[in-house]
Amino acid sequence: MSATLNILVIHGPNLNLLGEREPGIYGRVTLDEINGMLAEEAKALGVSIEAFQSNAEGDIIDFIHSRRGAAGILINPAAYTHTSVAIYDALKAVNVPAVEVHLSNIHARESFRRESLIAPACVGQISGFGGDSYALGLRALVNYLVCSPRGG
Repeated sequence: MSATLNILVIHGPNLNLLGEREPGIYGRVTLDEINGMLAEEAKALGVSIEAFQSNAEGDIIDFIHSRRGAAGILINPAAYTHTSVAIYDALKAVNVPAVEVHLSNIHARESFRRESLIAPACVGQISGFGGDSYALGLRALVNYLVCSPRGG
């Protein structure tokens, strides 16, 4: 596989506090550790990643728009999962295959967390595997890109 596939990794609000924020739900892994693990995984898969984190919805949308030439998007929209029509619209507008990931199983949590407004704009969703959700999501996205008619 060519190293030309560039995958965006987008981390939503409060994920900058991973490792200290509600460790019983989100674990002790930090965002830096997740990004490091993803960099290693990307290298093994022969792709490149560009990681971005923001607590601001508009910044996430601007990032998606500004990188619309990327091969794929791995996104943990965090709390915006349940509220952001704007991020959904941004993903649809750029027409870049995306996979939604979550550290916790959003379907086993509070009722307001069980619906994702973002998932319909994605090719798939992985949740509930802690930091491994990101690695699983990256593998699934790269497989999708390589094996789908529109992919590499």
